[in-house]
Amino acid sequence: MEEVEVVEEMAVGAGVEEDMGGVGVGVGGSRLAWLDLMVIAGYVIVILAVGVWSSRRSQKGSLSGYFLASRNMSWIPVGGSLFASNIGSGHFIGLAGAGAASGVVAHGYEQAAIYGLLVLGWVFVPVYMSAGVYTMPEYLGMRFGGERIRVFLSAISLALYIFTKIAADLYAGALFIQLTLNSNSQEGLYLIAIALVVVAGIFTITGGLTTVVYTDLMQTVLMVAGSLVLAVMSINAVGGYNSLVERYQYATATKRAMGKDGQVCGEPPPDYMNLLRSGEHGYPWPSMTFGMAILQIWYWCTDQVIVQRTLASRSITHGKAGTVLAAYLKYLPLFIMVFPGMAARILFPDRVACADPEECRAICGSPSGCTNSAYIELVLNILPSGLRGLMLAVMMAALMSSLTSVFNSTSTIFTIDIWRLIRHRVLLVWRGVQWWCWGRWRRNRAATPRDEMKEATETEMVVVGRAAVLVLVVISVLWIPVIQNSGNAQLFDYMNTIVSTMCAPIMSTFVMAVSIPRVNEKGAFWGLMSGIGLGVIRFCTEFAYTIPPCGSDEPDPRPYLVKRLVGDVHYMYFSIIVFTITVTVAVCVSLTSERIPEHKLYRLTFWSRRDPRVRTPHHHTVSPRSDKKATDSDPSPTMTLEEPCNDEEVGCWQRVTRRVFGRKTMNTSTNIQPHLTLEEEARQAAEFLTEPPFWREVVNVNAVVCIALSTFVYGFYA
Repeated sequence: MEEVEVVEEMAVGAGVEEDMGGVGVGVGGSRLAWLDLMVIAGYVIVILAVGVWSSRRSQKGSLSGYFLASRNMSWIPVGGSLFASNIGSGHFIGLAGAGAASGVVAHGYEQAAIYGLLVLGWVFVPVYMSAGVYTMPEYLGMRFGGERIRVFLSAISLALYIFTKIAADLYAGALFIQLTLNSNSQEGLYLIAIALVVVAGIFTITGGLTTVVYTDLMQTVLMVAGSLVLAVMSINAVGGYNSLVERYQYATATKRAMGKDGQVCGEPPPDYMNLLRSGEHGYPWPSMTFGMAILQIWYWCTDQVIVQRTLASRSITHGKAGTVLAAYLKYLPLFIMVFPGMAARILFPDRVACADPEECRAICGSPSGCTNSAYIELVLNILPSGLRGLMLAVMMAALMSSLTSVFNSTSTIFTIDIWRLIRHRVLLVWRGVQWWCWGRWRRNRAATPRDEMKEATETEMVVVGRAAVLVLVVISVLWIPVIQNSGNAQLFDYMNTIVSTMCAPIMSTFVMAVSIPRVNEKGAFWGLMSGIGLGVIRFCTEFAYTIPPCGSDEPDPRPYLVKRLVGDVHYMYFSIIVFTITVTVAVCVSLTSERIPEHKLYRLTFWSRRDPRVRTPHHHTVSPRSDKKATDSDPSPTMTLEEPCNDEEVGCWQRVTRRVFGRKTMNTSTNIQPHLTLEEEARQAAEFLTEPPFWREVVNVNAVVCIALSTFVYGFYA
């Protein structure tokens, strides 16, 4: 076995690190001064005020009001919520860390998101709106018929949200707070994380999507303002942009290690200012071009958390404008996350750019490196009192916006796609429990006909959605110890690997559903299964072996075949392969099986999105409003509520629970629209996509400007 050679040399920037030295001990032994605590308290007060205000104005007693904000959101909150839902605390930690490790290439993910957002607004949202869906699994159920694709995708979505989105954001936020408080106390860390999760859950439960969107908008303003301040100060600390570009390549740790391939560990890549690179440093340009397209369409066009915001738009024009606003905001991560991460490597090379496994383990607990601490080092060491509290509030805002978005979207999927399938069995079990425990079943049998179990009321579905959020809060709290024990490098690798194995088959299924009418349920199902199967095989193979970090004397445990077929195939290349296989299987199976009749596809594909004819539902299609068979879809449905309840006839506790869980009272007006015929519903759904000519041109011009600016950025940093 080749011995590990430790290289000792002075690093450029070490003197800066000694001079800046860090902050002293503040209130209660933390790194926060009283001014920081006052800023954080101000953030909490403002965000609570926004939450209460938006909760009071929301129609949280109706299904559309709770899950889709009554489809009445303008483009500004839609765009702000899209950005805030995407930019979690994991982005600040992960993107700054990637910038510290590899340069600007990590911004390729954010730059490509601009194209994904525009595809969402101009291709997918018109189809989803004309179909009148609430969730992405519901759309596939309406498009293909049957239940297996819809249930399978619902289960995958719930698992991904719980074990990747919630896990990554909770870990990053908890890590930041722990270092800020200058404490290694596990009890304190858990209490803070629990408090954040509970507050996010309260916002989601009481206000629904309306509260989530408005708090997201508020937190977007805070995130952009605070991170811009830190970006300016960090770039000035290294001498400006030109100095950042020149000094980054020399920013290495004092103590480094030599890897088994003869290269010094922790060296910055020579093409650190390029977005498009060769395959030598982990970001080959073909994968960052073609593979990235798969990843971006999957995330921006088929993910429930993202799409649900656009479905809440009051019109198709506002939906498109919201995606354009979010696209403009996606230029910011290069300046507010990536460049500050590069500056952190220059200012604190021995901590951020550590390259010896034992040194890294002593600094941040991960032998793979400590670049994920880049943003935290900047906040704790270069910001004065007050601004440090502002950045802690920014991280809290990023975490809160991500958690509330995931909570709301997960509860929507569970209520619309899962609860309606298991409701009958759950009620039977509940009646059995009542009979066994209290003997109430026989007394209630006459008053509760069996037919009532076949149809869920709107109030019941809202209550189920809020109960689902409560369950998610409990799961998130129980997940905190697992996150803390996972380690940062392993956690983010875990998240990225999960995404890379699942995104290609899901994305290809949605693309075929929207664009290829000939693809049927059988073809889509077997194509999806083949792609998911390949992804599971790769995932299990990767996590069966732990690759030792650079500079370690441990041997690589992977067999030669695994190295060649898995380790040497970039996960973006793997996505391209899986996409090709999924589409091939789906098309071949569809061509050898029965075609879906055209009258069952009206307003379910891009080509028929404006068709005003009445759509015939598939045999197994079920409406999200009830367990009755669906007929046609209205892009802005208004449900019929239960009979209102008189607050004077019930006790105080019952009045509180009715307001929390959406039960209507006598003095609460209900917006009940006149009943429409099937022909009128179909015509209304098609006309919903009509846009005012002037604003249509304004939105289209801004989309072209976004594409032109993005192309310029790619060319400038190519």
